[in-house]
Amino acid sequence: MLRDSHGIELRIAKITDAGEIDFNSLEQQFADGKVKLLAVTHMSNVLGTYTPAERLAKFAHERGAKILLDGSQAVVHRAVDVQTLDADFYVFSGHKLYGPTGIGVLYGKPEILDAMPPFMGGGDMIASVSYQKSTWAKPPQRFEAGTPAILETIGLGAAIDYVQNIGFSAIAAHERALTDHAIATLSQIEGLQILGTAQDRGGVISFTMQNAHAHDIATLLDRQGIAIRAGHHCAEPLMGRLGVTSTARASFALYTTAAEIDALATGLTRVKQILT
Repeated sequence: MLRDSHGIELRIAKITDAGEIDFNSLEQQFADGKVKLLAVTHMSNVLGTYTPAERLAKFAHERGAKILLDGSQAVVHRAVDVQTLDADFYVFSGHKLYGPTGIGVLYGKPEILDAMPPFMGGGDMIASVSYQKSTWAKPPQRFEAGTPAILETIGLGAAIDYVQNIGFSAIAAHERALTDHAIATLSQIEGLQILGTAQDRGGVISFTMQNAHAHDIATLLDRQGIAIRAGHHCAEPLMGRLGVTSTARASFALYTTAAEIDALATGLTRVKQILT
């Protein structure tokens, strides 16, 4: 959208066959010194790959660029410290953190936000107004025009308290065990291919099955009481890189159990029998 409205140039860094960022490709994109912003996911919603956020931030800053991390997937699985990451911007949506829909968080370094103009007008985002000139409130109020999403904010705050009370170290350990169990279990199903082999990955596994479309897999599993996602997962360019049109995706959370993963494997075995 920024390209179409402002004429900016998009440069795309490649990934390796394992599903990790190709730093040689990234170096090439920055070679002429013109890149101003590195925008990257903190965790892939398709492959589960965790990107090396601290390394990427250092890489961008050494080359005079800012970094924006999309943490919508990562923020629910592990503790995130934006200062340790040295992120210029960090963004996530509330419902990915067990909170309400319709609300999200955009973090920005204070000095950057202070230099930015508001993108929307409304109540409480001004310092002063006259017919000749308006001045803006300090961030974050400058960017929060009008009546805020009060109920959603309270709900998101409760969700944050919930996961913090459980503890991200416990959540991460639980999901790591689930992911290891799922990879070991699903890999035994003949004709099933797990996509991505990143060393650092979270609780998301995308897969394909021989002679079975992802939507058929999802439908047949649904009839067995098993819910997965199917399609291109808002990542059509990645589908092209992987050489597929769609994938089936299983996601794990703090409430997922090993027994549910075993049920998924059993369900997929039945799907295979039906479709092949």
